[in-house]
This record gives sequence, C-alpha cells and structure tokens, in this order.
Amino acid sequence: MLFNTPYWLRLLGGKGLMWDAPAEGKSLYVTFDDGPDPETTPLILDMLNSFDAKASFFCVGENVSKHPETFQSMLDAGHAVGNHAYNHLKGWETDTKTYVENVQKCAELVNSRIFRPPYGKMKPSQQRILRKQFQLIMWTVLSRDYDPKISAISCLENSWKYTRPGAIVLFHDHKKTIDKLKIVLPEYLRRAKESGYLFQALGEGH
Repeated sequence: MLFNTPYWLRLLGGKGLMWDAPAEGKSLYVTFDDGPDPETTPLILDMLNSFDAKASFFCVGENVSKHPETFQSMLDAGHAVGNHAYNHLKGWETDTKTYVENVQKCAELVNSRIFRPPYGKMKPSQQRILRKQFQLIMWTVLSRDYDPKISAISCLENSWKYTRPGAIVLFHDHKKTIDKLKIVLPEYLRRAKESGYLFQALGEGH
C-alpha cells in the first residue's frame, strides 16, 4: 500500500506532472481535494488557522457552484485554490473531449493555473492538452485518509514518515475523511511546525 510516490510511478505518469515543489528551505505543501463542503471545509480551515498554515484546495466545480460562500471562505483565509474538474471525472474512463470540457467548465468558477486530475489519472491525450493551460499537480505523499481500512494513527504516521522538504501532501476535504482528519491533521501540522517546516500554498510561482 503506497503512501508515497515511487520513482517508477512518476516515470509512468509521463512528462509535465509536478510530484514535488521547489524545496525553498523547509517548505511543505499541504493540499486538499474534493471540496468545498459547508460541513467539512470550515473545520479544516479552523485547523489550518490554528497553526498559521497555508494550504491549496483543489476544488470540484460542481461543489463550488453549490457552495460559493464556502469556496470564498478558502480565498478569504489566504489559501490557494486549484481545479479538480467540474464533476470529478475519471480520466481513464472518459473521452478526451468530454474530459477537457469538464475541466474548462470548472475553470469558469475556479480561477487558477493549477489542476489536479481526479484519482490522479489522465489519458496521455488529456494530459497533452491540459498542460498547455495548467500546471498539472500530483503528490509526494498520499495520506490515504479516505481508506476505511487505514486507521487515523496509520494515516498520520505514514504521512509523516514520507514528509520531506518540498513534499506535496494530499488530504481530502470530504465528509468521509473529516472524522479521521480531526485526529490526523492537527498532529501532522504540529509535528511539521515543530520540525521547522514552512507551510506554503501552490501557485503561480510553481
């Protein structure tokens, strides 16, 4: 079970994918997929605020449309936002035209130059088109917070084990993960801060 992204998997992903960000000092890039959600996003924002931590939220366009105030709260708190497609489509199961149009539909709501493919999967044809408009963001550390077979302690310890300067760490802004995140996220942020990490948001400079 992978919590980090091995070199061979990065090679399979092809060119133009960002798996790590520039390690300026001890920079750390905490990210959240799938929001916004009016129940879970405010809790995550509160936890981040407690540690003065900036993060990047890859938003599903449909959720932005449903919850514009929650989306705005991310921006008001100084966090970065990214595109996560309008309907969280599986790239491998979607024709390229439909997939690209879905990402563009999200872009009408989420003004961002960064995109993370749902499930981390795209066809080469989709990737070739989208990388002309977006920085394609993947991850260094996959917390597996969504997996009911993974305990909160295992989620925390394995996420921390693979954390290093420049790491992009993936959590989820979702009802199915929030109970676990209430335990994992504050302790992860505490360890990172005490270890001298600087929380950075992904953006135009990456």
